[in-house]
Amino acid sequence: MQHDTPMPFRIIQCRHQGSIKAALVENVDRVRLADADTYTLARRALATGKSLAITVMESLSSECLDYASLVEKELLLPPLTHPDAARCLVSGTGLTHLGSADTRSAMHAASFETNDQQLTDSMRMFKLGVECGKPFKGQVGAQPEWFYKGDGNCVVAPETPLPWPSFAEDAGEEPELAGLYLIDDHGCPHRLGFAIGNEFSDHTIERYNYLWLAHSKLRACSFGPELLIGELPHQLEGISRITKDGETLWERPFLTGEANMAHSIANLEHHHFKYPGFRRPGDIHIHFLGTATLSFADGVRVNPGERYEIELPAFGRPLRNPLAQPNKADDQVSVTPM
Repeated sequence: MQHDTPMPFRIIQCRHQGSIKAALVENVDRVRLADADTYTLARRALATGKSLAITVMESLSSECLDYASLVEKELLLPPLTHPDAARCLVSGTGLTHLGSADTRSAMHAASFETNDQQLTDSMRMFKLGVECGKPFKGQVGAQPEWFYKGDGNCVVAPETPLPWPSFAEDAGEEPELAGLYLIDDHGCPHRLGFAIGNEFSDHTIERYNYLWLAHSKLRACSFGPELLIGELPHQLEGISRITKDGETLWERPFLTGEANMAHSIANLEHHHFKYPGFRRPGDIHIHFLGTATLSFADGVRVNPGERYEIELPAFGRPLRNPLAQPNKADDQVSVTPM
């Protein structure tokens, strides 16, 4: 989608009088309601040939809501949802950031040697991205690591608890950008914009055996609360922290944006959407674009009741989610023959 406004702006989604509405973030205190949800507005933009930016601006009503009240009343939603959660694919890619090798090294106790024979698979993947992850226009770069998280049912709204399955050994945050996409009626992907993401994984089982990476990613996640429509800043600096009752238990700055990435976003998008099954008309995609820092790498274990906070000033309000108590209903699942 083309963006006709000179400056990026941000929208949210919220529940309002029994329906889901998008809303323009006017300032830290106030949002202005649109006449539809984000998915409907994006479909409208495709149908009319207008940009999403112009479509959003044309959809705005005169009704404003108090932003803090939406948070307090738990009315915030992820900034993009599909009416059918099964039509939302949540996925991601790793080892994409220049700081990610150090983080993965801390997790797996592997060194980044120059001799390929001495590299772990993770370090070899990172090196490939550094060397070939930003191809010239019209060329295809190196494939990144890729993983599946689930459908829209695994997405938790901002400010609401992230569930902890009873079989999980860790509940670690991954602060990163998420790209938000809609597939048009001809099978062409369109990027609506970007949001802050917490890609929430089980790093204990990943560290035990990297072949369990796929298992470690099958967890809940969150993104938002705001969707940035427009060009992504080349350089982004944020803060990831763990808090409890207003006290900061752990905090670390992180860098993202293409200036701090081994891969270009276009290359990551190509290697996701090159698969025909990911270009089904009408679907939406939430694609996490990789992290550069983890509290787990510093030996931190997050406990129920503590809260993840990921802040990127260019994206407005931080993404905040507390960690829920382990779900005992997951203890054992048995299959019943028919």
